[in-house]
This record gives sequence, structure tokens and C-alpha cells, in this order.
Amino acid sequence: MNVFRGGDGRSLEMTNSGTAVFVDVLSLAVAALAREPWHFRFAALLTLQNQNVMGRGVVGFGLADLDWGDGPEERAAAKEFLLSVLDLALSRHRWEELAYEAPRAEGHLRAYRDMVEAFEPATARTGAGVLPGPEEAAMASCVRHRVLEALPFWEACVFCTAGFEAPDDRPPHDR
Repeated sequence: MNVFRGGDGRSLEMTNSGTAVFVDVLSLAVAALAREPWHFRFAALLTLQNQNVMGRGVVGFGLADLDWGDGPEERAAAKEFLLSVLDLALSRHRWEELAYEAPRAEGHLRAYRDMVEAFEPATARTGAGVLPGPEEAAMASCVRHRVLEALPFWEACVFCTAGFEAPDDRPPHDR
């Protein structure tokens, strides 16, 4: 069981397959919205939730373990970004490209969004080190799947490590 913890003892526990879907749909949304250094650091954290590489049943993180930023404005911006990612994922952004149906993903996303909304970043533990540092930010893009890759951790995106084919409706130069 993989656990994503919020504040006040709240957590989202998911099966291995539920976690894989959760990470997939968040990866699609993060790739569309990432613009700032914290965004790419969070994208790197998402790549570390890839059970095809990390192992099944051993991923997850707590919101209190993230470095949300140095001051109230940075923390608020980071939280707003994460909420925007969740909202985009909830809109089923690019889900038609998934090689499977995702019937439970919306419930997991809503539960996690509620946890993020209720979480106060100022209560996070400083120096927890769960969020990859700026030098480990996910800046490279997988051309096949149009999501951020796990560099510098490994040279593949979450879809490549799962063996997903790229959708055939893309221009030939992107295949």
C-alpha cells in the first residue's frame, strides 16, 4: 500500500495500480503547467513515485515533508501550483492518451486535492529533504510522451518505464 500523507493525520492510501494511475495523470498535468523552479522540483518528486523503477508498494510522501519555499508568498505559490495541477488532472487532461481506463483516479485526485487545500505549508518540517533540490529538478521532456522525464535519476519517463506506446494521432516527427 502506497501512502500520500496530508496534514492533521489525513492520508490517501492506494493500491499499486491506483498509485500508478495517480502518478500518470498527475505527470500529464504537471508537464502542461510547470514553469517555475519549484514546479520542476515537484515534477522530479513525481518521477520518484514511479513504481516500475522504485519498486511496488514503496512510494508516497507527506505534504509536511516538502520544502514549500522560504516565505509566505513562495509557499502560497507552490500550494496554488499543486492545486492547479490537481484541477487540470481532474479535468481529465490528456487521459484519452492513456492505455487504460482510470475509473478510480477521479476519487483519488479529489481526496488528495482536499488534503492539499486543507494543508498549511507553514507547518511543514524544514529540511525534510523529500522534494528534490534545484539541481535535481525534472527539466527534460520525453519526446514520445510529452511529459517530464526523471533525469537526473534515470533516463525515462513514467510512461516509457511502463512500456506505453505514444498515441498515433501525433505528427510523425513527434513519434
